[in-house]
Amino acid sequence: MTTPRPRRRRAALAAVCAALLTATACATGADAVAQGGTFDFVAPGGQTDIFYDPPDVRGSIGPLSGAELMTDEPVSLADYAGQVVVINLWGQWCAPCRSEADDLERAFTATRDLGVQFLGINVRDPHRDKAQDFVTDNAVTYPSIYDPPMRTLLALGGGYPTSVIPSTLILDRDHKVAAVYLRALLTEDLQPVIERIAAES
Repeated sequence: MTTPRPRRRRAALAAVCAALLTATACATGADAVAQGGTFDFVAPGGQTDIFYDPPDVRGSIGPLSGAELMTDEPVSLADYAGQVVVINLWGQWCAPCRSEADDLERAFTATRDLGVQFLGINVRDPHRDKAQDFVTDNAVTYPSIYDPPMRTLLALGGGYPTSVIPSTLILDRDHKVAAVYLRALLTEDLQPVIERIAAES
């Protein structure tokens, strides 16, 4: 026996509405991992290297926290108050992420004495052990949040292109977004910008 079409349509519509309500509850409820701040992502002309200057025009991302990939201990952006923070979105399945890993580690090593912290966010990696192998094999010494479903990225606001992996944000000492890169990076791309932002008064 087949279900009449109007009934099937109503059932499908009800399912869609339920899914939307569930998604909204996840994004805005008290159990949400993070929510966007005042940062409004803009990439004029489709640029992949975006700089937000002067500092007074920069927006802040929302609260960002999660379980650290290697230790499962909680880690939060708030742990790095007063520091420049470089946030890198990566996945072990991503070839450009593998190519930039050494460059990011070199930039971190060169700038950490300036009050700079790096924080990775590992996304779309359902097998934690493979993501951990990536960290070990590439000798990455800074922490990463393990976030297969990408829930922490709510902190970046609704306009941020979270489908672009790798991407990197540089936050100034007030944790306002000073620069965004929507591509793999070399040390020589990243380090001078970090040093400039770290030197801001």
